[in-house]
Amino acid sequence: MAQKPRSLILDLFGDYLRYVDAEIRLSHLTTLLGDFGVAPPTVRVTLSRLRREGWFVTERVGRETIYRLTPGMLDVLNEGRERIFTPPVTEWVATWTIVIYQMSESERQERNELRKSLAWHGFGPLTTSTWLAPGDRRKEARAIVDALTDEQVDILSAMSESFEHDHDLARRCWDLDGLSVAYKAFIRSHKHLLRTAGRLTGAKALVARTELIWSYRHFPFQDPRLPVELRPEPWPGVEAYELFRTVHAALGPAARAYVGSVVERELPGPEPVPG
Repeated sequence: MAQKPRSLILDLFGDYLRYVDAEIRLSHLTTLLGDFGVAPPTVRVTLSRLRREGWFVTERVGRETIYRLTPGMLDVLNEGRERIFTPPVTEWVATWTIVIYQMSESERQERNELRKSLAWHGFGPLTTSTWLAPGDRRKEARAIVDALTDEQVDILSAMSESFEHDHDLARRCWDLDGLSVAYKAFIRSHKHLLRTAGRLTGAKALVARTELIWSYRHFPFQDPRLPVELRPEPWPGVEAYELFRTVHAALGPAARAYVGSVVERELPGPEPVPG
């Protein structure tokens, strides 16, 4: 499945352009997206839409347009990058954070936004209105809730009746079998890069690195980062993460050098990553 132009733009800013004042000339971005088969008219239409959505502000310099990422979108990239690169390890303290809400049909939009945000932050649905996450995450949950609704939402910390019950809760809240299958597919599709990444240069390195992060980045938003004690074993998520980090780093120098040659600026590297 090919990446959408808006996804490519997000990836280019997330991995490269954010480190050169979070801006780029339209002509340079058109060149970079051309390496992914995106035609110039599509680049212009996509950027126009993203500007209207608040991703960018623009500036005219002579006959050239410069697109600069807004502070709000830079915050989104920072949060997303931290989630993607943080190791999938959580300490088990035998407690769960529980979020319970009751919203009427007239509050459907608020309810849907709350569900999306809870899922994005690693909470899983035990029922449609009761969501769980391992560990004590009450402060984080309260921040999520307060940002989205003024309705009454109960946030609790609790223990289950047994370790077996903890395992059962994990399987009921998340599709761990499906996630395991997806991790294994990612490993099969990208394991060859452990051998070949160092030989890729120029646009090929950029395309391979962007495809890698595009293929991996949804996992941290589906994987609840369960503690070792609650994960099925063997758990391929750890191998997938190590493969991702290793190949991403190996492709970095060539990809940064190529992007720097296009935008006519030196990119710092390696990029700082959490963990």
